[in-house]
Amino acid sequence: MTPLFLYNSLTRQKEEFVPINPDLVGLYVCGPTVYSDVHLGNCRSFTSFDIVYRYLMYKGYKVRYVRNITDAGHLVGDADIGAEDKMAKTAKALKLEPMEVAHKYTVGFHEVMKKFNNLAPSLEPRATGHITEQIKMVQDILKNGFGYEVNGSVYFDTVKFAKEQDVYGKLSGRKLEDMLAESRELKNQGEKRHPADFAIWIKAEENTLQKWDSPWGEGLPGWHLECSAMSTKYLGAKFDIHGGGEDLKFPHHENEIAQNCGACGTMPVKYWMHGDMLLGNGKKMSKTPDPVTGISNSVMPEELFSGDNNMLSKAFSPMVVRFFMLQAHYRSTLDLSNDALLAAEKGYYRLMEAYNTLISLDHDGSGGTNDDEQQINTMLDKAFEDMDNDFNTPMALSRLFTLVNKINSFKSGHIAIGSIAKGTLERMKKVFHDFIFVIFGLLDETQASNNGNGEVLDGLMDLILELRKESRVKKDWSTSDQIRDKLKELKIQVKDGKEGTTWVVEK
Repeated sequence: MTPLFLYNSLTRQKEEFVPINPDLVGLYVCGPTVYSDVHLGNCRSFTSFDIVYRYLMYKGYKVRYVRNITDAGHLVGDADIGAEDKMAKTAKALKLEPMEVAHKYTVGFHEVMKKFNNLAPSLEPRATGHITEQIKMVQDILKNGFGYEVNGSVYFDTVKFAKEQDVYGKLSGRKLEDMLAESRELKNQGEKRHPADFAIWIKAEENTLQKWDSPWGEGLPGWHLECSAMSTKYLGAKFDIHGGGEDLKFPHHENEIAQNCGACGTMPVKYWMHGDMLLGNGKKMSKTPDPVTGISNSVMPEELFSGDNNMLSKAFSPMVVRFFMLQAHYRSTLDLSNDALLAAEKGYYRLMEAYNTLISLDHDGSGGTNDDEQQINTMLDKAFEDMDNDFNTPMALSRLFTLVNKINSFKSGHIAIGSIAKGTLERMKKVFHDFIFVIFGLLDETQASNNGNGEVLDGLMDLILELRKESRVKKDWSTSDQIRDKLKELKIQVKDGKEGTTWVVEK
């Protein structure tokens, strides 16, 4: 197995990935808070870690991938006290029970993940299903002297923890003194010993919709607590990889580290991974319309798929959007625009068309070592090297596109297929297949057979192209052009080449 290097947010450098347990890799990714539809920025993050999951398995690791569902404890504005729970706020607005809200948006989240062809995690625990574990972790934190109870709420003593263990702030790069200065401006800090302390158990008010019995009275867990409790339960006190968006570094992940150290006495994660944000036309996405254009730069997944958004000129398929996401490294910002999506669409169809050409190529068994063969094997090797270099999908993709030109040259006859070894052709077929479908997780939307009517359409197209061929033989150019133009109206592109006529469904 070739070594894999990943960027560790905690140490701020690339490190060789060496799992704690060689038999099982533990991967935890912060999941959605299911109070609304999942937004596109979340989809980018989950897709990035889907590729991490896929590639780890491709390299032969057995992976336990845990991604939580937050259905309690996440307060509006990411506050830890003094605000309403997001689930409860939506429940009141829709006149539903909180669990109805959770079910509605969890189902929607799963549907969007399926459209993007993201694999389901090994486990998907819910915060409300692990209240016992969260209460136990609060008790352990109190027992170890890093928490205190006030009027039915329990707070983590951040200042004491930071002084004793010199850990707090290392992930986010924040200094405790700066955090104390920032937090003094916050409201509703009266019960805390220090403004930087955070709630790990929150006392329930009389009208609180979600609350549970605890040793400190009725209440609900703090937002950060669920991930600490559930990652520990399913992956152990110390596990391999914890992932999430850059925006979760502070306070969420910083507080997770504090809770785990406070309860279990150990740093919980060996490698922290964080993905960067998704922009819209160069700016942070916002539903508020631009004051000049009057157009919002916010796009929801379903709007992308339907084209029902003023930012878009047309609808884009989930696989085109997934391909678009592959074009940027997960630690880089990704700028969504109509032009970028149109370019990604062309790239996606070009790659798929090249793959379908590749698998149709046959070899007579001749061939040997030459510059073409050397370049093919070099590009295939480098594609894997790119993935081993912190999951660099854009570079790996560029290696495949270098070979797309080679594939088209084989098809046109510009380069004789017999000039390379048969084993090289077979290797190229396998690597292209594995990268496109197994590692990148793309689906082939270029073939109409994906919609269940493929055999019928294939037969009809064979008949139509045969009729067009006869028209061309008879020099009946009018009929030939009419067939081609009609097919174009139906978004079926016909291409005439030296080796015959092919067709593809445009999206």
